[in-house]
Amino acid sequence: MAMTLPPLCPSEPPRVLGAPALYTQSELLALGQSVDGTLWSVEEPGLLRQWHLANRRQVAQHSLDELATVWAFNWAGRLLASGSDEVSIWEVYSGDQLANWSTPEGQWVTALAFQPGVAVLAVGHEDGLVQVFQWNEQRLLQEWDGIQGGVSALAFSLDRKYLAVAGEDRQIRIYDLQSRQLQRLLQGHTDRIPALLWHPDGRRLFSAGWDTTVRVWEVTNEDPLILLNNHRGQVHAIALSADGNLIAAADAANTVHIWDTGRYCEVAVLQTMAGEVTCLCFTPDDDQGNRRPAVLAYGGVDRVIHLWDSRQGNEVGRDTEALLYRTQVALDRTGKQLYSLASGVSLRAFDLESGETVQTFEHTSRLHAFALSSTGWLALGLPEEMAGERRSLRIVDTQDKEVAQCDGQKGPLTALAFRPDGLMLAAGGIESSDVWLWNLPDGTVEVILPDAVPFCSVESLAWRPDGTELAVAGIDHLATSKHDGEVGIWDVTKRSCRQRLAGGATSLAYSPQGHLLAVAHLNHAITLYDTQSFRALTTLNGHSDSIGALAFTPEGRRLVSASADRTLRVWDVTSGEQLGAWELDNRLQALAIDAEGRFVYTGNLNTSCYQIALEELVSPLA
Repeated sequence: MAMTLPPLCPSEPPRVLGAPALYTQSELLALGQSVDGTLWSVEEPGLLRQWHLANRRQVAQHSLDELATVWAFNWAGRLLASGSDEVSIWEVYSGDQLANWSTPEGQWVTALAFQPGVAVLAVGHEDGLVQVFQWNEQRLLQEWDGIQGGVSALAFSLDRKYLAVAGEDRQIRIYDLQSRQLQRLLQGHTDRIPALLWHPDGRRLFSAGWDTTVRVWEVTNEDPLILLNNHRGQVHAIALSADGNLIAAADAANTVHIWDTGRYCEVAVLQTMAGEVTCLCFTPDDDQGNRRPAVLAYGGVDRVIHLWDSRQGNEVGRDTEALLYRTQVALDRTGKQLYSLASGVSLRAFDLESGETVQTFEHTSRLHAFALSSTGWLALGLPEEMAGERRSLRIVDTQDKEVAQCDGQKGPLTALAFRPDGLMLAAGGIESSDVWLWNLPDGTVEVILPDAVPFCSVESLAWRPDGTELAVAGIDHLATSKHDGEVGIWDVTKRSCRQRLAGGATSLAYSPQGHLLAVAHLNHAITLYDTQSFRALTTLNGHSDSIGALAFTPEGRRLVSASADRTLRVWDVTSGEQLGAWELDNRLQALAIDAEGRFVYTGNLNTSCYQIALEELVSPLA
């Protein structure tokens, strides 16, 4: 059996092209909004960024504490606390450290919370100790211990009367800050409690649990008032709007649920798709205590801060319908520019030397697909509002000057592939199993391959390097049996299907010599076929989610695969051995490799692209 190496994290972030707005270089650790409307984010390793919400661009940044693993903003978003084996207080606008002290016996900090309106900070430790400090004087005010397993979350009530403490023993303790006595013990969660929040009314406490619930407690009677249990995964974080009318909760299923706290009905469900959300925050009141429309900022693993506007009821700057379509990339024939089409973003060309966007194609933000030919032509799969009833394709040059329009094929077209000589285009879509072949540049139909993959949508197309064969991958989305699609190998000159390979597929690639065909199946495995006998030579296992793209290196000895499991993997096509695997921060949907085999380019779900040196992907052990 071939050796499969576990994925490794890159030693440093890859080069990013076309970064979306509010993009961070590392996973988010904390979010906060100031009373003046400024947005703040903290990411590994302790980097604080300041963002302007109007244009969603960065204003400033400060490097703070590289060792800290726990972070908390105060209610006004002007102060920030960090914790490791010491505690620090920071002024966010200047990045100045205002206070710093070591923990008892080097105990690691596991939770932090500011008391609203005063210079008081609660600190929870891994040994179960809770301490409350007058932080500006570094004076210990109160402490409690005996929480088995350590402290997982802290929250002060807004009236400054109580401190809620969640322990790793899955219990919540309510302490009276005046009498210093334990007032309530709230029990019910069956797994870890990572977050607590008080409602402004002082009677209700919200707790997030890894048991997939958000619990609302009426703290006077120690029983949960209601369970908000629509989550499909562990709940990581919660946030409350300034007026207390909305609560947002993020779970391990990459979903944020927003509820009305008066009626406990669900207001919105936000799907990030690219990764788990780990932190949330709502807009606070302004300096005079005036209410402002609630804007929720949230983010995490995908390194993008998303914004949801309560007035509009949708995410700012996001086209949800466009998320149905995959990011696609292609290198031009010179290897100097990368073209990318992503969800809700116009087709762009990036200069690979500078990394800058050198061209944006107008009116292309809702394209379903594109392809780039060796002749420098671009095929654009038009959306319905641009295509009309029967016009589904437009061929342009790299300056967006029209070369041809292709009329007659039913759209939308989501799979496009130029023949290697650039003089023929294959096109298919999700609403038909037919594939049309177009002559270029005149835009006439050469042949229609009817039912190229019967009863299937066309998912991917690949030409054999000599241009004689076309591989068509199809998925039967209505299948109820194991026959969930097939791959058809068509002899273009004879206009006949040469071979059918069982099983639905998401991606295809021919080796440069044409003797191998790589097929990414729905079971997340890759099969290498001999293109003469179509005998399966080897199966490559390792991915745990849909494989969005395959690409052979120019010499044909290696295959690179990109997956929604956020990994890039490199395979030896002779032995089937995995040579290396990198775990990135994004769901990967597209691939391109330059003609020299130096760099791999990925198209990512969050609309960005990565440039990665191929040799960095290969393990030193390989």
